[in-house]
Amino acid sequence: MRYLVWLLRLAVFIVVLVFALTNTGPVNVNFFADHVVADVPLIVVMLVVFVLGTIFGLLICAPSLLRARREKARLRREMARLEERARQPLTPNEAVAPETVAPMAPL
Repeated sequence: MRYLVWLLRLAVFIVVLVFALTNTGPVNVNFFADHVVADVPLIVVMLVVFVLGTIFGLLICAPSLLRARREKARLRREMARLEERARQPLTPNEAVAPETVAPMAPL
């Protein structure tokens, strides 16, 4: 499975690289307030937009990723506590006396 993921990554990289290399012509970039940057290579514009999109995407996903990480850590602590408790022998106060257990009804 890991090799399949790397093959897909390589294929996407090659497609993006070929696309970028075929689009190297100069373009004008218009900003707000009539500010224009002239003759910027299209490959640079695409790279900047890709990086900004990646950064914004990570910022949007960060709260849920951090929440999941905290929940995972909490569950691991709870699991370790329960495993430790299961390893310890029962004390007489914690053990259930056989006479207090209700008999099961026949099926």
